[in-house]
Amino acid sequence: MKVKARKKWPIYILVILIVLGAMGFFFSNDQKEVFQTVDVTRGNLDKQVLATGKLDAVRKVDVGAQVSGQLQTLYVKEGDQVKKGDLLAVIDPKKAQNDVTEAQETIHELEANLALVQAELKLAQVTYQRQLSLAKLQVVSKQDLDKAKTDVEVKKAQVATYQAQIKRNQATLDTSKTNLNYTQITAPMDGIVTFIKTLQGQTVIAAQEAPTILTLADLNTMLVKAEVSEADVIYLEPGQPASFTVLGAPDKKFTGELKDILPTPEKINDAIFYYARFEVPNPQHLLKLQMTAQVTIELDSHKNVLLLPLSALGDEISAQLYEVEVLNGDKTEKNQVEIGNRNNVYVEVVKGLTEGEKVVVGRSGAEN
Repeated sequence: MKVKARKKWPIYILVILIVLGAMGFFFSNDQKEVFQTVDVTRGNLDKQVLATGKLDAVRKVDVGAQVSGQLQTLYVKEGDQVKKGDLLAVIDPKKAQNDVTEAQETIHELEANLALVQAELKLAQVTYQRQLSLAKLQVVSKQDLDKAKTDVEVKKAQVATYQAQIKRNQATLDTSKTNLNYTQITAPMDGIVTFIKTLQGQTVIAAQEAPTILTLADLNTMLVKAEVSEADVIYLEPGQPASFTVLGAPDKKFTGELKDILPTPEKINDAIFYYARFEVPNPQHLLKLQMTAQVTIELDSHKNVLLLPLSALGDEISAQLYEVEVLNGDKTEKNQVEIGNRNNVYVEVVKGLTEGEKVVVGRSGAEN
């Protein structure tokens, strides 16, 4: 039994040595320091304002009715494309047609009365001339002469009255004809029917304001209204390049130029926003009304500069001077860097680093 025990000792020792070696390996790995770095790169530093906006048509018209009545016929539906002058709808024209007929007949009656009075005026004028001749011969009395003269003046006044009534009723007839034309609602411009408010058979009342029948929009040019925060709006001015993408085509960029910044703000969830607007062509009508736009407004751009992420900056020495840690082989060293322009992600390196250098942003595997 003792001989067997002596033979097992070398095996136990070998197992213990292997375990101790493995533990030493793992402990040595745990103590090795690992650095997380970012490279100093060269590229473009773009300063931008990011915003969310909505799309609208540059030209959009609410087509209304200028006369009251039942909407007899509606010739279009939402989505239809129409040309300027196309017939869109008809309001029952019976009342308007009756008004035209009544005004025409009134004028005819007045014209007949005018003709009668004009004939009577001519007779009165002839009678007065005859009486005037006889008065010279002292055949008629002065009273008869005065009566003949008065008849002439009365007939002239009646002629003037009927002429004025005809002019007034002619204006009424013109208005009635205009109202009759208003019963036919035509397109004021080329566009697409985007909304129908009044349906066929409904009654519209135009006594106080023109009721809307439908809305036309010209989708060939779209207007982007970007909601810009009060912190960013001070950097904006007309003429700056602007672009946006939409959810349906995130890889397609639509570009334009900032048109204006509306002075009146909007309050959204207790935050103040201003509308920055710009136009973009839309010949294929890919863009639709009320689409959400992810807007980028370019403020400034610096080409081919050294770039470093803001997160890589260390302690601030001054406004333009920072301390960073640079990895050189297995060791690190601290450098002072001078920075220039910056945006929300990167900063321009003016001095202190070269392209390709690795800047430490974190470490693991050793106690600091």
